[in-house]
Amino acid sequence: MNNNYTYCIGLMSGTSLDGVDLAYVKINNNSYVDFEIIKANTFSYSNEWKKKLQEAISYNKSNLISLDIEYGIFLGNLLNEFITVNKIAKLDFIASHGHTVLHQPDDGITLQIGNGEEIAKITNEKVICDFRTQDVKYGGQGAPLVPIGDKLLFSSYEYCLNLGGFANVSFEKGANRIAFDICPVNIVLNHYTRKLGFEYDDGGEISSKGKINELLLMELNKLNFYAVKPPKSLGLEWVQEEIFPLIDNLEEDIQTILRTFVEHIAIQISNIIKNTESVLATGGGVFNSFLMKRIEFHTKNRVEIPNDKLINYKEALIFSLLGMLKDNNEVNCLRSVTGAIKDHSSGEIFYPTKE
Repeated sequence: MNNNYTYCIGLMSGTSLDGVDLAYVKINNNSYVDFEIIKANTFSYSNEWKKKLQEAISYNKSNLISLDIEYGIFLGNLLNEFITVNKIAKLDFIASHGHTVLHQPDDGITLQIGNGEEIAKITNEKVICDFRTQDVKYGGQGAPLVPIGDKLLFSSYEYCLNLGGFANVSFEKGANRIAFDICPVNIVLNHYTRKLGFEYDDGGEISSKGKINELLLMELNKLNFYAVKPPKSLGLEWVQEEIFPLIDNLEEDIQTILRTFVEHIAIQISNIIKNTESVLATGGGVFNSFLMKRIEFHTKNRVEIPNDKLINYKEALIFSLLGMLKDNNEVNCLRSVTGAIKDHSSGEIFYPTKE
């Protein structure tokens, strides 16, 4: 094995339930900016798994423990398929984010399911996972975790913007990396698009034909979260408690809801990334060309969109880097980002069971 590079598989499941992203990557041990996404794939969820993951937020403790194991087995089998199909021979470890079911850091709660022990047992590979729990124990938000990757892999950009289930951003401020969730994106847009029988609004076609409900837009922009200074993060619970009831009280027409929420997203993002020409945007939301036009309209900036592989698999790539940093006992969680009491190396390591 080439000692200059670490070879790993990063695994990510986003809140928008698009599927499980797997990326086989190599990262130079001496220069992190020298990396390559060698193979990557997204495995879509079956309707059964979508239903389980959507309903998991209401599960009791024993059901969550069972789901954690069941989902770990599911991921282990997916990984084996990915490894076999892509004829992967060099592999130092698997770095798994898992799937977030609960995220209430202010109450000391965060849970990403996908049992690392089960994954290690099924794949017969070292697994590094559970990157958020330690940070929450240290008083942090446990999120976002991607900014350390932005800092080490994409430092040539002033802002790194990710548009997934939520929009989040990271940037340097003085000597510190600052990062936080900005607002919901696909977790809301897809929720309403599904009511029309589509998984997502392809290119923003539906929303582009809607009208803005000015009252709804004003109420969305007045939500308390937007006035809170970082560090701060969002979860599905907040969307269910704050966003959906507000929208459903003020508007019934889905096109109008989508058009209004796109404008809301663009305004909230523009409040953060104005006055720069150096923005890297990734995540599934960048394929919504209407949303991107509205962001550029409000920011007056040109937002750079990279190749599709990086758009789709940047988070899986960065979780590989987080695993690599944990494996070397190097910092992968920044207190300036999460609000924890200190920088630290977060995650749990599981080794394959020896027969």
